[in-house]
This record gives sequence, C-alpha cells and structure tokens, in this order.
Amino acid sequence: MRTTSTVSPLRQRMIEDMTARKLEPHSQRSHIHSCRRFAEFLKRSPDTATADDVRRFQLYLVESGLSIGNRNRIMTGVKFLFRVTLRRHDLAAEIYHLKEPQKLPLTMSPDEAERLLSMAGSLRDHVMLCLGYGCGWASRRRDRPAQSWRHRQRAEDHPDRAVEGAQGPACHAAARVTVIAATVVDGTSNAL
Repeated sequence: MRTTSTVSPLRQRMIEDMTARKLEPHSQRSHIHSCRRFAEFLKRSPDTATADDVRRFQLYLVESGLSIGNRNRIMTGVKFLFRVTLRRHDLAAEIYHLKEPQKLPLTMSPDEAERLLSMAGSLRDHVMLCLGYGCGWASRRRDRPAQSWRHRQRAEDHPDRAVEGAQGPACHAAARVTVIAATVVDGTSNAL
C-alpha cells in the first residue's frame, strides 16, 4: 500500500521559487531539509517565525555541536525561505554566517625536509642542468664567448634550422630563478 503525503502550500511555493532560479536538485533538497529542521525546532510553520525565533535557532545549532559548514548550509536554506519565498527581509537580515577557520596545510618537519633534499641530490643536478641549458649556458663552451649578433644566422637563410633567439632579459630572469632555486635546494647562494 502506498501512502501519499501532501505538500504544504509554503513548501510548494518554495520549490517553485527554487526551480525558477534553476537551483540544482541537491540544493533544493538541502534547502527543504533545512526549513523542515527549522519548523521542527519551532514546532509550528516557519512563516510565523519572529526575529527571536531565528536567533534562538542559530544558538541551538551552535550548541548542538554542528560544524560551521553545516550550520552555514542550514541557515542558507532558511535565509532563502525568508528572503525569496516569504519576502521577509527583516528576518533574513537576522541570519549571519560564521567564517570557517582557514586550515593550514601540513608542513614537513626540518628533519623530514632534510631527508627529502638529501634524496633529491641527483634530481637537483638534473634541474640545474636543465635550467642552465634553457638559459643558454650549457650550450656555450667556456673557451669561446657567446656569438655576437653579427655571427648569428638569419632564419630566412636557413628555414630548416633553429635560430638562436635573443639572450637578453628573459635569460637573465631565468638565471635569477636558477640561483634562487639553487639557494633553496642547496642552502648556498653560489651553487652555480
């Protein structure tokens, strides 16, 4: 045997308001659940609520040990009911949300960082070589200076060859990044 429950006119109006605003089904269920919880706390219809009722409900949620995220979620549903469906902006203004504390990322202890860096020795050398090559340092021989602009080949003359680009500010910026990376990894400023 199947039982059918009737939907109150207030709930039906709220569902229509949420549908008109294209709220997702999950959000709609959450808002309805929040308003049902508020009505159970009041032991009457939410459209008869007063500012003191809203205040007491918020205190009740805090005292019940709910997390800040759950408390804010419930109050968002109740606020939708007051602001949109009932157009009771005075009661919606009574609702406040708590700011969730920012969670700090897990960090490594100095001992763990030291172990990680000691394992990354070959990786460090590989990174430094890659950065040096990218800056043009590794491609230059120490016994001859870098070619001047007069000795560079023009792209029009040899379209199949790669042409060396300008080694100006971009190279210098990459060199600074390399030195900083070496300082962080090696702990010295003269790693290169």
